[in-house]
Amino acid sequence: MKRLNAVPTERVHLWLMLALTFSTGVIDAVGYLGLDRVFTGNMTGNVVLLGMAFADGGADLPILRPVLALIFFMLGAALAGRMLRRGPEGWSGRTTLSLMVVAGVITALAVLTAVVDVQDNSILGSITTSALAISMGIQAATAKRLKVAEITTVVVTSTITGLASDSRLAGGDSKHWVRRALAIALILLGAVAGAAALQVGLWLGLTISAVISIAVAVTGYVRHHRERSDAGVSA
Repeated sequence: MKRLNAVPTERVHLWLMLALTFSTGVIDAVGYLGLDRVFTGNMTGNVVLLGMAFADGGADLPILRPVLALIFFMLGAALAGRMLRRGPEGWSGRTTLSLMVVAGVITALAVLTAVVDVQDNSILGSITTSALAISMGIQAATAKRLKVAEITTVVVTSTITGLASDSRLAGGDSKHWVRRALAIALILLGAVAGAAALQVGLWLGLTISAVISIAVAVTGYVRHHRERSDAGVSA
């Protein structure tokens, strides 16, 4: 614990956002492979899927769930943005609350999918993907508020672009290349873990993500509380 306390807060926040990036990989694998090809974290994927579905007449590609995912992701981001905007910069009690909401939603879905087969129920399946999307919207808005450079937790396209365009090969200084590479690797590994978890059931991938979200919220809260205590500010 003493060694963790010695780590700068900015580094701790980076680790926490990287953990959420892994969690997003798990969630998107669960959604795409287990819930009718829907991305609940990567909205770019849903937009592309919808474009192809419209061109195809919707015969072979889903339309309803990607649309719902887009709507509820934006709703989650809007709700989190409104709540966090009233708080201070950096980590705050509102940040902890926001991430605990994410953890709570995913935990509830893990329990639901453990006791009910949502894959064979179109209504429950749509509710599950919509709830996952709103939780990912909240997570993305929270990560944006923390302003950890190059880490969004839900998408790595811009991260890959930055890694290549700022590389030595491109004549850049390769700034942030380690965190960029880690973000890419972790979302990939998360997708592997999510796909593997589906061999057991939807609930397992969701449980993994829920545990990570809880751990991130608790760790962030403990660090924030300790800093406020050290500064003589009542938590």
